[in-house]
Formats: sequence, structure tokens, C-alpha cells
Amino acid sequence: MENVSKPLVVVESPTKVKTLEKYLGKDYKVAATVGHIKDLPAKEMGIDIEDDFKPKYRTINGKQKVIKTLKDAAGDAMDIYLAPDPDREGEAIAFHTAEVLKKNGRNFHRVLFHELTKNAVHEAMAAPEALHQHKYEAQQARRILDRLVGYQVSPLLWRKVKRGLSAGRVQSVAVRVICERERIIQAFESEEYWSITAHLEGDAPPAFVAKLGRKVVPERKTGKKIRIPDEAAAQVILNELSGEQPIVGKVAKKTTKRNPLPPFTTSKLQQEAIRKLRLSAKKTMLVAQQLYEGIELASGEREGLITYMRTDSTRISKEAAAEAIQLIEERFGEAYTLKKPRFFKNQKKVQDAHEAIRPTSVFHTPEDVAPYLSKEQLALYTLIWQRFVASQMQQAVIDNNSVSITVGPYLFNASGSVVRFPGFMILYLSADQAEESEEKSKALPELSEGMVLKLNRYDPRQHFTAPPPRFSEASLVKELEENGIGRPSTYAAILSNIRDKGYVELNKGAFRPSELGMIVNDLIVESFPDIFNVEFTAKMEDHLDQVESAEEDVLKILSGFYGPFKEKLDAASERMLSMKGQGLPTDIDCPDCKSKLCVKVGKNGHFLACSGYPKCKYSSDYTRDEKGRIQPITPSPLELVDKTCEKCGKPMVIKRGKYGYFLACTGYPGCKHTESVNAMNGGQATNIACPEKGCDGSLVQRKSKRNKFFYGCSRYPDCGFAMWDKPVNKPCPSCGATFLVEKSTKKEGTFLACTNKACGYKESP
Repeated sequence: MENVSKPLVVVESPTKVKTLEKYLGKDYKVAATVGHIKDLPAKEMGIDIEDDFKPKYRTINGKQKVIKTLKDAAGDAMDIYLAPDPDREGEAIAFHTAEVLKKNGRNFHRVLFHELTKNAVHEAMAAPEALHQHKYEAQQARRILDRLVGYQVSPLLWRKVKRGLSAGRVQSVAVRVICERERIIQAFESEEYWSITAHLEGDAPPAFVAKLGRKVVPERKTGKKIRIPDEAAAQVILNELSGEQPIVGKVAKKTTKRNPLPPFTTSKLQQEAIRKLRLSAKKTMLVAQQLYEGIELASGEREGLITYMRTDSTRISKEAAAEAIQLIEERFGEAYTLKKPRFFKNQKKVQDAHEAIRPTSVFHTPEDVAPYLSKEQLALYTLIWQRFVASQMQQAVIDNNSVSITVGPYLFNASGSVVRFPGFMILYLSADQAEESEEKSKALPELSEGMVLKLNRYDPRQHFTAPPPRFSEASLVKELEENGIGRPSTYAAILSNIRDKGYVELNKGAFRPSELGMIVNDLIVESFPDIFNVEFTAKMEDHLDQVESAEEDVLKILSGFYGPFKEKLDAASERMLSMKGQGLPTDIDCPDCKSKLCVKVGKNGHFLACSGYPKCKYSSDYTRDEKGRIQPITPSPLELVDKTCEKCGKPMVIKRGKYGYFLACTGYPGCKHTESVNAMNGGQATNIACPEKGCDGSLVQRKSKRNKFFYGCSRYPDCGFAMWDKPVNKPCPSCGATFLVEKSTKKEGTFLACTNKACGYKESP
């Protein structure tokens, strides 16, 4: 029974078990919860609103075996060290583990492993803490708020729009941000403008360019900014410039020092990994978790390579900074080495429980650990290592020059910069810093006031004002962070959820709301304008932080939220527009009866229908143009088939139903005969598997009434996949798509192309 009485250390991830067993030796047993062991029930809200919002926790299905393993491992041990991840979710796991292992006389200790190294583990074990009640309450409050919203607004959407939809307290606000940006883009009216650039040379190289900025007005020496609206205006200026000599005016020289950025926080790591490494936020966090939990190195021991990866703090330890300075002096020399460590101030309201994300030891250089890491692990570790080491290096020294050039009545401006001493820039530049440096690092020749310059040419160019860009993953994470929507640890899940729910699409790196996303967003915002609001959501995050720091009472926050929310919920139940019933009105006339069409949502998605239903049964699919205007889609030739009903002899048409396309008799409802679309025109097989997920059919060639071939699934109507392009049984060598399609254009002739629009692969047939 000797092993039974050993103290038990409980961690969250089984990956950590072997690492800790090596560090702690035979004096402890180690077991893992494998994530949460308890949660709110899956098929009900699980919150007793009348009993002060008491949560009803249940053991998660499949975790009974894990709990039994924990109990067996605990045996009759009197000391249990709870060491799940050092955040709110980890605290909840610690509390639930203590509940299932509770025993008379047993003591529970909270241990926080901010990094998985031998020294850090032993230091944490030597200084255990009590369970953090307020941190647990903050986690519970978030779960309760999310349940109150999600489990009451989602059923409302099922009734009003479509079954299976969901709303989330934070995710719906993220969708709103994307939808509002799309509306700005749609409403934007582009305006033409022109620029004029002068290509010049001084007495010595290099040649350089100067941009037209102002026109000198006699009564104002500073000059007046010029707007050139069109080509004619540009030509007027070029005529005035003709024959005039460019003469150097004011020359300004300034030396600036640039500081390195602080080590990574979670959100900054996600943004940089997205931009520099092309890793999604979700993938970034997955790989960072692996680096934190430990990698088996040359010594044969698993060791955590980075500190805990969920943090919004830029704080670093004195020891880590000193170690970095030592490495910098050894590797880069004294010129790059600081005399004392550089520390960074946290932004306001930042929780400082953890350090920034940094290497556990800078002497684990990327080159040394490369043989033990995957490609993605090495890329992310290198990014973290370089950013941290650079944060302890000397400033960069940059010479900035600017000059104004007079050409007749006009002033041109030129600027350039030269790095006098690279400092930290020799090791690391962020994506933003790299772009800025590339833009500004253009050297100017030695110029002096009054110098006459040689004009090589003027370059007039047409431009158009552009709307703000759609959000990328990186810029959306930045937007969420800057507006206080969610917390860094939730960003990856938010970005994944809004795509999985079908509310937004990520196309060519940019988020665009789907039609369903726009419809649901408009309905939610109209009914809950304050609750699904950026400012309100950010304020709620502050309240949760105050719960964790014992500055606010949980019940007060929950009660203050639920009262106004319930009022809005009751009102929305009565007043929210039904997309199944009357639908969203449009100003488009019905082609059959001239009543107005409306947008509805049915089992097969969104569509246009006549407001005169049931007298008029007109309906059609629709799309939207770049301005968001609805464009009805005229019936496809696919609906007109050369086949008659075998029951009554009337023509057959292709219709779309719940399970896709099928052949139906035009004599309906008198004749209700239907057939599989396979019955049309032979159904010649292609021996190419249907690309629909979970479908085991194959593509079949068919012909419409107008003798145009198309290709559909052999399992129709169970599968409604159909396409016009001829499939070719050859996988895409670029992205791995199962087949290519044959296309033909006047410009390119006939070629093979990938079916994945994001891929863009083409080849000659």
C-alpha cells in the first residue's frame, strides 16, 4: 500500500503526466483529468434562475472512467495537488476535481505551473496555494451568462428563422462586427483621384522620387494641399509644371531610436502567427500548447519550451531577462547588449497572473531544438524566441531625411531613411514593422537647400478611394482585442465557431458574412440592440475580471444582466420578424402578380417568395451584388427536362426539395408522381466519386431539355450535388481536391482547373 498513500498531483492534460513524473520522481503520483470532468448539461440550460442562477453541473459523458482512475490514483492519500492550467478554466477543473475526490481529512492544494521546467515545477510544488474561489466564480459567471443567452435566444431563432441556428453572447457580437464592416463596404462610393510623382536626380546618386503635395499660395507660405479629381485636372498641373526647374527647398535631418516590441501576449502571438506563418488562430494555440506541455529533447526528458500561452500580460521575470542579456552578449556582442533589463508596462485592466509568452530558456535556441520539433512547432517557437530575445536588445538607430522641392508654384515632398545601427532589428521585426521599414527605407542623395535637380519625368497616376478592407483572421483578432470582446484565450474558438455555424465565410483570407449570417445578425441586433453590442460585451468582460479580483459580486452582475435581457427576450418572442412566415419585405415586384417579393428562410435555405402567397406561389433563389442589392436568379435550364410523366403524360420538371433536386410532374397536385433525376436522359456514369461529404455516390452525366450537359450525383434525390463543368478523374496536385474540371474561355482556351476556388490551380489538358 506504499504507493497508495503518496500525494497525488492532478493535471489537465495527459501529455504533462510523463514530464511531471520525471521531475517529481517517486515521491508523487501524477494523473490527468483530460480536460473538464464536469459541465452544464448538454440538452438543457442547466441554470436555476429562481435559485440565484445556481448551475446544475453533471459529469461529462465518458468521464466516469477518468474519475474512477483519479480516485484509484488518490487512494488514501491525504494531500492532493491540483495543477490544471493556471487560468479560469483550469480553476474550474481544479474545483470539480476536489469535489469528486473529497474525503475526510484530505487536503487540497492549488499548484500553478506557469512553465514546465524542472526548477519551475519544484518551485511551484514548494509553494502551493489555496483554491482560488473568486477565479472559479468568474469562470462560472461566464458559463452562466453564455447559457442564459445561448439557450434562450437560439430556440427563438429556431422558431423565427430555421432549426439548428444558434446565438452566442460573444460570438454573435463578432458576427455583428463582420456584418457591419460588410455594410460599410457595400455603401462605399469610390471616388477617382490622381497623383503626380517626380523622378529626380541630385548631383550624386541615388535617383529618387518626390510626390506632389501642395500648391504655394502667395498669402500662405505653407501652401495649400492639392486634390486632383481627374485626368483633366492632372494635365492642367502638368502643363504648369512644364519647363519649371525643380529646386531643393527645406532639408530636414533627424535621428530617431526605435524600441523593440514586448514579448508576445496571446492575441499578439495569434496575429503574428497568422500573418507571418499562415497558421490559423486555432492552429497557433494548438501548437503553442504542445510547446508549453513539453517536448522530448536530446537529454531524453520532456521539457516545456515556452511559458503558459494564455496571457494578456507583457511582464517577464528578472531571471529570464538576465538570461536573455547573457545570450545576446555571447551571440551578438556588446554593442547589442543592454546594461540592465528592459521591462514593459501592461496596458490598463490587464490581468497580471502570468508572464508574457517567452522561452523557458533562451539557451534552447531554435537551432538546438530544431531536430526535435515539427515544422509548425519550430516555426512558432522561433517566432516566440526571436521576439523575446529582441525585446532585451539595444534600440535601433535610424537616420530620417525629408526634403521639400519647389517646381514653379508647386511643392513636392520626398523622404527616406537609413538604418545607422540595426539593434534588435538584426534579429526580429514584426509584420507591421517590416512593412513600415520597407516603405521608408529608401535612401535620399545628399541634398542642400537651393540645389537645382535634374528632372527625369513626371508620373501621373489614376487612383480610386477604397473602402476599409474585410477582416482577416489577424485583423479580426486585433479588432476583438482592442474592443474588449472576449478574452485572448477565447479568440481561436470564436473564429472557429462563427465559421462552423455558417454565419461567415473565410475566402482568400478575408471574412465575409453569409446571407444567413446577415439575416440572423439583423434580427438579433434589432431585438437585442444593447446586449449584442460591442461596448456592452466589453463592459461585461470587465465585470468578470472584477469578480476574479473580488471587486464585484457575482449575483449582482447576473441579476443586473438578466432583468433587462428577459424583457428584451419576451418582446422578441412576440415581435421578432418571422422569416418562415411574412419574411423580410423587399421593393422587388413579383413577375407573376406584381405584388412585392420578400426574403424567407426555409429548409433549403434563403429564397425570394411572393408576399401574395398562398394565392401566388412564385419563388426563386437570389444573390446580392457588390452593393448588397438583391438580384433574383431566373430559373435555370436545369429545371426544364425532356421527359414526360409516366403516370399522366404531362411534362416533368426538376425541383429542389429537402434532399436536393428531383423530377416532379407539372400536373401537381392532381398528379404527385416524382422520380429520381437519374431517370433523365440515360444517366451516363463518370466513375468519379461525389464530392459531397459523407456521400458514397458517383457523378453522372445528364442532359437538359436544351441539350446542355450537366453532372449530378447518382444518389439523387438523397444527394443533390450538381455542376455544369465536366469533371476529370485527376486529383489536384496543389490542394489534393479529388478531381479537376474542364473549362474553356476565349482568352485561355480549354484547360483543367481545381474545383476549390481558394486553390486556383490550372493546367493544360
